[in-house]
Amino acid sequence: MYFTRVLLALQALILTIIGLAYFIRPEEMASYSGMLLMGPAAVTDVRAYYGCLPLGLAAFLLLVQLRLQLMRAALDLLVLIYTALALGRVSGLWLDGSLQQTFNLYALLFEVVSAGLAFVALRRLEGE
Repeated sequence: MYFTRVLLALQALILTIIGLAYFIRPEEMASYSGMLLMGPAAVTDVRAYYGCLPLGLAAFLLLVQLRLQLMRAALDLLVLIYTALALGRVSGLWLDGSLQQTFNLYALLFEVVSAGLAFVALRRLEGE
């Protein structure tokens, strides 16, 4: 269970950093992936979706530290979210031919590793 708690805490930290960065500096963060925010509505959307969604997920992962009965649900959620993101990103890289842009490759690496670690933690939890 120690491995799982550390993994969830680390994910909460990473998601908090990413969420705060997108919430505080949406234009700058969006530019890393090549997005151009054309107006206030686009900036608000990036703040909400790329900023506050990771912050909400981080808050849930921290809540799990207090309510251990939610641990399996949190790991299931991480496996599903990161697998979906990785599949979407691989599909986009193939369909859009954006392999030259390293942002997506680093993001894909993070998503695959995160999904894999969450899956390992889930299997270990089931074995206890």
